[in-house]
Amino acid sequence: MQKDLSTLRTILKSEKGKILKTKKHHDHPNLSGEYRWGDTIQLILLVVFLALWITDSFVLHFSTFLKEKVPDFIRVPLATLVLVLAWILARRGMKAVFGTEREEAELIDTGVFRVIRHPIYAGAILFYLGAILITLSLVSAAFWLVILAAYTLIARYEERILAEAFGEKHISYKRKSGMFFPKIFKSSRTQT
Repeated sequence: MQKDLSTLRTILKSEKGKILKTKKHHDHPNLSGEYRWGDTIQLILLVVFLALWITDSFVLHFSTFLKEKVPDFIRVPLATLVLVLAWILARRGMKAVFGTEREEAELIDTGVFRVIRHPIYAGAILFYLGAILITLSLVSAAFWLVILAAYTLIARYEERILAEAFGEKHISYKRKSGMFFPKIFKSSRTQT
């Protein structure tokens, strides 16, 4: 059942009865919402990652000793493959979300969203991984784990919004698709 978008924000409540704080895109009022600080967190992660990666990889060389053990002809093509996949996921995800006009909010479960619930975030995660593969900076790899945790928290928050808005349809969708990467084994049990 579809909920009226004008009241959707006031209906979205967490288990504790608090209103979920969401951010709306004014150009796309038909979207259910996203974590209010998600863009800010992603920007901070990008700046910190680039500072660490550039400093370690090209200035200090503190933790890039593995680069000498893994030849360029392995690292560079692998990194290129990961970066191209990152771009494809992010591009297709952005096109599906922002490239289509909708009359009312709907659960997007076609295209790349058929197998991955957060392809834009998956693209970002793979972008960082691709950069790490180029120089094999262990400092950057350690920070990548922080990035992965942050994107997981943001995605879970947004999935609570979607679960409130779309109910059983979203639960069924979660069983069929992975959060950031395709599911190999489909679950028949209900996930929360």
